[in-house]
Amino acid sequence: MLRRRRRREQTDAFTDLLFNTLIGFVLMFAIAVIFLNPIAKTGAIESKAEYLITVTWPDGNPSDVDTWVQDPADNLIWYAAKEAGLMHLDRDDTGTTRDVVVVNGATITNPLNQETVSIRGIVPGEFTVNVHMYAYDPGSDPLQPPVKVTVKVERLNPVVRVLFFDSVTLGHQGDEKTVVRFTVLPDGSVVDVNTLPKQLYGRPS
Repeated sequence: MLRRRRRREQTDAFTDLLFNTLIGFVLMFAIAVIFLNPIAKTGAIESKAEYLITVTWPDGNPSDVDTWVQDPADNLIWYAAKEAGLMHLDRDDTGTTRDVVVVNGATITNPLNQETVSIRGIVPGEFTVNVHMYAYDPGSDPLQPPVKVTVKVERLNPVVRVLFFDSVTLGHQGDEKTVVRFTVLPDGSVVDVNTLPKQLYGRPS
């Protein structure tokens, strides 16, 4: 009887040791998996810019509107100079040109007319944002009204905040208008927002 009890105790101790060892292996495996595959921060987007300028005109409008932006160091962004200083023209939209692609025989159309300029740092001084009618296209309607162009300026950090939002009209080919001028302070804040005219088209970049 005593021998059976000792054998049972030895078996129970061995079972406990085996079970605890198994739990240890499982725990170490779980920790290794966590370090190999860190949990993604859902919805977290790391911004690479401080300010964003968005220029839009009516969807499907065939006219080609260009964005011109000058920074405090006289760097100039336009369709032929997409990078200058800390500014970057992300896309040169040419109206309805290049808005259609064919994939596996199916035609896909994107009617959006939009250009964006990102400013990837805080540069103290005045910025000027102009729009220029590079190619006016009335389409099938020779009496088409002037094209309404909307400009939005946003500060992206630490939270997105709209600094300016307004529209102008471009009525003919070659028409250029200053939509907004604003001054950036060393701390990134913006002051002296105005619409005083300043020609940028045709200036050397």
